[in-house]
Amino acid sequence: MQGREILPLLPELIRAGFSRALAPLRVWWRRNWFYRRLLKGPLADHVVFHPWDAAPRKLEEADSLLRGRFRFYGVSVDVPDGVSVFDLKPPNAAWEMALHSFAWLPALSNAGGDNARKLATNLIGQWVKRHGAYSEPAWLPHVMARRLAALFTHGRLVILNSEMMWRSRLFVSLREQCRMLERISREAPDGLPRLEAAAILALSGLCLDDSPKRRETGLARLEEEIERQILPDGGHVSRSPEQLLSAYRHIIMILESLSAVGEEPPHALRNAHDRMAPMLRFFRHGDGALSLFNGGAEGDPRMIAGLLARDDVRGQPFHHARHSAYQRLTAGRTLCLLDCGKTPDGAFALEAHAGACAFELSSGSDRIVVNCGAGGLTHQTWNWALRATAAHSTLILADTSSAQVLPVGLPRDLLGPRLTGGPKAPLSRRVETAQGWTVEAMHDAYVAAFGVRHERQITLSPQGLMVTGRDRLVPVDGTASGASFAVRFHIHPDVRVSRLDGGGILLKLPGGEGWRFRCGGGVLDVEESVYLGGPVVRRAEQLVISGTMKDAPAEIAWVFEQIVA
Repeated sequence: MQGREILPLLPELIRAGFSRALAPLRVWWRRNWFYRRLLKGPLADHVVFHPWDAAPRKLEEADSLLRGRFRFYGVSVDVPDGVSVFDLKPPNAAWEMALHSFAWLPALSNAGGDNARKLATNLIGQWVKRHGAYSEPAWLPHVMARRLAALFTHGRLVILNSEMMWRSRLFVSLREQCRMLERISREAPDGLPRLEAAAILALSGLCLDDSPKRRETGLARLEEEIERQILPDGGHVSRSPEQLLSAYRHIIMILESLSAVGEEPPHALRNAHDRMAPMLRFFRHGDGALSLFNGGAEGDPRMIAGLLARDDVRGQPFHHARHSAYQRLTAGRTLCLLDCGKTPDGAFALEAHAGACAFELSSGSDRIVVNCGAGGLTHQTWNWALRATAAHSTLILADTSSAQVLPVGLPRDLLGPRLTGGPKAPLSRRVETAQGWTVEAMHDAYVAAFGVRHERQITLSPQGLMVTGRDRLVPVDGTASGASFAVRFHIHPDVRVSRLDGGGILLKLPGGEGWRFRCGGGVLDVEESVYLGGPVVRRAEQLVISGTMKDAPAEIAWVFEQIVA
């Protein structure tokens, strides 16, 4: 990175560097006898109630665990008989954090039975014996919060009818973990992990009856994070639909926990819920899952439906999410979503994508045009490519992304793979015409390097049978750059793509619908693509209109039209 690009990051780099340098001293201090005396206090002897957790669980995961195979984020470790999984060397950091987060407990709880109970009891006992004192990453605030959440929501399997000494050791550990979380929850990584840590701190004060003060502290910190992270229109500041879903899941958990103990929820919490539910509906396609923007995957449709079913207000989505910077066009069975925003700030851009003016299109429960998705922690080798502009259904200039991930080096090592750059002042507006609703969007991400502005216009016909688009590359100083361009439309892998005689493309949807694609202003081709909206990598295809800017603005017109018998 050049000096002028590093300068704005300097304060964060210094803080992150100090935190890393002081880690050994921090661990020593929090492990010593004197500090652990500060974690003593009233001891709860039962969990007041076990909250409902919407996160999906699969029975096959429990079967794998019972056979000694621990699989997290696509990586499996087989544990030999007579050996504790906590004594094995973890294959990577993400797997290790999942193990210490008790990511295995929900599956065992869902399976139930004596074998699952015995395994869960043994694993918890092994963890308390080996990691009862502070260590990292086991006691990092966000890891600790996820572990406590697992114990509170799924601990009924092991706590009821448990052996007295085992139970006593567990509740002593819970006391120390909860009091530690109260001290260090603000040290959780900025963004969603910090919101989760605040939420679970509040939950610990509701599920255990040892400290009403901790409940109030957690609720106050959760309100702070809601103020920072939940936008006025209900979106998450990361602009990721999936991160919004995760934040909403935690808020639902706290609201229902407050109700269970007869407490009135704070106004900020209720207000955030009432804003977030319509925004989740905003991002849903007809199949019930989420659109793929800014690092988000589809999510589990049943989980999403279950969460939204608990929304009594039933607020409907806006057409224009002004603060989240997305536009939504609907007519008949057709839905079109368009990203009109900027790169999120700072740590909120750790999973963000360079998808300026990207859109998705679906008809009923069938997705047609998609973005390629995200590799996440399961398919990490794909992440760099999937965050690039070429993995999105938008225009790319000179094969250059509209924003860039921090390159390998010290800044990335300290701050993570943030997305930087991108549009400075994107604009969008919505107008009603005789042809239907039209959204016009513009971004300036290519102005600095190429002197060119990208404009996109999308019109959805009143019956939803036609989506008409136009992309323009406009030189800001009147001089064309001569750069090559490609307008990409990534097609969902369930859609069959074939060429039509006389030009154009036929798209055959799984539900039986046929759509025709035509274009002008460039050369149309069909190329390979991939899709990672779900847990596996799927082969797909993309429609690509390519060309080169000449001595005038370039204009590319295109249309998706449903074939009506």
